[in-house]
Amino acid sequence: MKPIWIVDDDDSIRWVLEKALARENLSTKSFTNARDAMQALQSESPQVLVSDIRMHGASGLELLQTVKAKHPGLPVIIMTAFSDLDSAVAAFQGGAFEYLAKPFDLDKAVELIRRALDESLREASVEQTISETPEILGQAPAMQDVFRAIGRLSQSHVTVLITGESGSGKELVARALHKHSPRAGQPFIALNTAAIPKDLLESELFGHERGAFTGAQTTRRGRFEQAEGGTLFLDEIGDMPFDLQTRLLRVLSDGHFYRVGGHQPMKANVRVIAATHQNLELRVRDGLFREDLYHRLNVIRLRLPSLRERREDIPLLAKFFLAQSAKQLGVDVKRLSEPALQLLSGMDFPGNVRQLENLCNWITVMAPGQTVEILDLPQDLLPVATATSLASEFKKVDAGKSDVPHATGYPVSNGIASHDVPQHQHQADWRNLLEAEAMAMLVDGQSDVIVKLERSFESIVIKAALKFTHGRKNDAAIRLGIGRNTITRKIQELGIDGAKDD
Repeated sequence: MKPIWIVDDDDSIRWVLEKALARENLSTKSFTNARDAMQALQSESPQVLVSDIRMHGASGLELLQTVKAKHPGLPVIIMTAFSDLDSAVAAFQGGAFEYLAKPFDLDKAVELIRRALDESLREASVEQTISETPEILGQAPAMQDVFRAIGRLSQSHVTVLITGESGSGKELVARALHKHSPRAGQPFIALNTAAIPKDLLESELFGHERGAFTGAQTTRRGRFEQAEGGTLFLDEIGDMPFDLQTRLLRVLSDGHFYRVGGHQPMKANVRVIAATHQNLELRVRDGLFREDLYHRLNVIRLRLPSLRERREDIPLLAKFFLAQSAKQLGVDVKRLSEPALQLLSGMDFPGNVRQLENLCNWITVMAPGQTVEILDLPQDLLPVATATSLASEFKKVDAGKSDVPHATGYPVSNGIASHDVPQHQHQADWRNLLEAEAMAMLVDGQSDVIVKLERSFESIVIKAALKFTHGRKNDAAIRLGIGRNTITRKIQELGIDGAKDD
């Protein structure tokens, strides 16, 4: 791990931070001015940089600008006096990870540097993963199974059927199968059979002779001829018209086909990879898909997991898409805050990876600032996403298992938020989440919304009180300001366990 750089012209600040970080077994390198640090950046870089904002010569903001130009992912903590809050805002706009107000509490300063260090190591890990797997990204076990299957099929010419929801990356898998096959040097041709009108699809696949139909002014090669020696990817094969399925079956059976209007058989040396989001077995049963063609295609089946089945990949994918989008637009890469990342990781993403990619493109263009918070996300996303997160927290509280970070980013222990967070902050958080839950229920068309929310609210508060009093009903009733009979009745109505008589 690289050292933490400390840049400050105050000897005492440098000394205090050096000693505190040394106790944490963290190596440091100190500079008395920004110019020396800029010079050192020509040949090396830190893991985290901590810099004062006002120094003799170049300022900390100038250093921040230089760092972000060379190392956009490097976390920079700017130290500033309380009277310098305007500069702190400028630091955030310049891409600072966080600012540290002087005079600062040393333990909190070390904790902040630790957070920046974790962010830096995570960013480095993601960047390494992205560079190592540029075709398809995924660390989840379900994706590792897909990668292993691609490896096993690398030297094969066998037909493959890829199944999975729309937007899950079926074409990327098809391209990877082609790239790692003996046909890699030959064409990869993709055709979405659902996007081509029925009357034109036959010509698209097999080509046509001049004069075969009105408008056929010249002979045209179809996708099978274009893919000769290589791979033909037929996406959404489940939507192929029934009569064309017969012609496709002929090609898969004996490798021959005719152009539309042609009389000379053409030989096809093509590997076919098909994909669908539909249940082909059900379509066969309903008479919409030929059973013999299904068996021809279903030689090897690869199922791609939905994004909600591989939530651990969402941070990796979001990082990649944000970097990709920023590169295309020529702007700085934006970073999701931990609360925003947790919120996205809890979403269902019905559009899967494609939906996440589109969201990252939106964030790059529309979100203010370099660090994207929950409220910076699209407004139409927030009610559903936040309500999903709230419901998840409610379930954890009900089960007594809420020991993970809350969707808002504040720590939760056994369902009760940490006392380190100011009280007014708690109130804003739970009220916002409650509003989002109510909005989601109203949009969903639910009735008796207030009754349902009251029931959930009472259940959570009573459980919290019982947990606080170790299950003693009388003490819990006193704390809540209600009578013993009332709490007994509500415990029975709400089906709450764990209460006991005092």
